[in-house]
Amino acid sequence: MQKGKFITIDGVEGAGKSTQIKFICDYLEAKGINVVLTREPGGTDLGEKIRELLLSTTTKSMHSDSELLLMFAARNEHIHHKIIPALEKGDWVLSDRFTDASYAYQGGGRGLDIERIEHLEHWVLKNFTPDMTLLLDIPVDLGMSRVESRGEKDRIELEDLDFFERVRQAYIDRSEKYPQRIKLIDSSKSREHTSAQIEKILEIL
Repeated sequence: MQKGKFITIDGVEGAGKSTQIKFICDYLEAKGINVVLTREPGGTDLGEKIRELLLSTTTKSMHSDSELLLMFAARNEHIHHKIIPALEKGDWVLSDRFTDASYAYQGGGRGLDIERIEHLEHWVLKNFTPDMTLLLDIPVDLGMSRVESRGEKDRIELEDLDFFERVRQAYIDRSEKYPQRIKLIDSSKSREHTSAQIEKILEIL
């Protein structure tokens, strides 16, 4: 059976990933494609436990290196136990965040050395990479206003605006470095406007 496609969707807080994930799943399933929806951190039993540690506000103090290592530990489980098996079956996999998030949040946001992240990426992923990454871009103040309307924040969402400005810039920098894979999408307008941009990109996959 033909190998499936691996699509990731990423972006700063409040960019509208959840809404567009539903649109993407509906769009692909209407074309007869079986979609496996997953997320990071998470996606496996162990990954979800790590997610709870990473995002819980009861985790009062965590060294930035520990955060990065936990992200990649969850990612290693995710790749080997969920993503690759699904792709080998011919399914398409859609992941809410993937490795670009580590470069944005731990690299850009936390200020960790990009070369150290690259070493972990090469160790865990080797040559494995998404077929396409949809990067939803939105001004930080607008995105965070959407987060405020959702209610209680997780540990990451409690960071200040400067943190998310660095995250956003790191994402934009990666989209410029890997333009063939990472497609920058304006998600600051209506959900329909965002979905229309995504549909044009999916048509070429």
